[in-house]
Amino acid sequence: MLLCIDTGNTNTVFALWDGTEFLCTFRCATEWQRTADQYFVWWSTLLHHNKIDAEIDEVIISSTVPRVVFNLRVMSDRYFNTRPYVIGKPDCLLPIAPRVDAGVQVGPDRLANATAAFDRHGGDVVVVDFGTATNFDVVAHDGAYVGGVIAPGVNLSLEALHQAAAALPHVDITKPQSVIGTNTVACIQSGIFWGYVGLINGLCERIKGEYGRPMKVVGTGGLAPLFSSGYALFDTIEDDLTMHGLTVIHRYNKDQNN
Repeated sequence: MLLCIDTGNTNTVFALWDGTEFLCTFRCATEWQRTADQYFVWWSTLLHHNKIDAEIDEVIISSTVPRVVFNLRVMSDRYFNTRPYVIGKPDCLLPIAPRVDAGVQVGPDRLANATAAFDRHGGDVVVVDFGTATNFDVVAHDGAYVGGVIAPGVNLSLEALHQAAAALPHVDITKPQSVIGTNTVACIQSGIFWGYVGLINGLCERIKGEYGRPMKVVGTGGLAPLFSSGYALFDTIEDDLTMHGLTVIHRYNKDQNN
């Protein structure tokens, strides 16, 4: 059994892979103060509640929050008796190295997305990942991550607007009934929803034009289905893209070490 862990700035996702499919996926808030013991109690309690009996013998971690990695390593060693693969560390190999400026350290989640996109679609892909930031990852024809775009995330933009303008309320993200709002909440919802539809569509078109080859656009992250409902933004939506990339990277490392 392989435990895949993807730590983002806001949430951390744990998923259990049996070699064929994900048996379960659980999510918690990312908190660097959380200890190895706390992670394990949370994880084992959820497994027990869902009546899942699993003996984990492999772990792979993608983390954009370096301070969290130490306790995840300790959990893997203490409770699963295994040394985890950590994307971005020298002992965790990538199937295809990124082609970016010298000295640049690419986010591990972006490397996992690129690996998964190539495994599923064969390259020439733009991955739009909705997280704390909205990332656009460009995957070349041979599977290499070759760059991208980072834009403020949807929730981050909403929170910044609410904090900077005292009179503006915090609103839920939803598709408004019309572009022109007739009250404050509807105006904000329209600005966020249609503004991000325009942002995504515009950036993807510019990426395709600069790249110079036909490209597939893959959406991932919790808000991808919502924004796709307003416009044909994506060729496909894949909620498990990052986790799938972790399984591919893990399999590649195991093959290299055998």
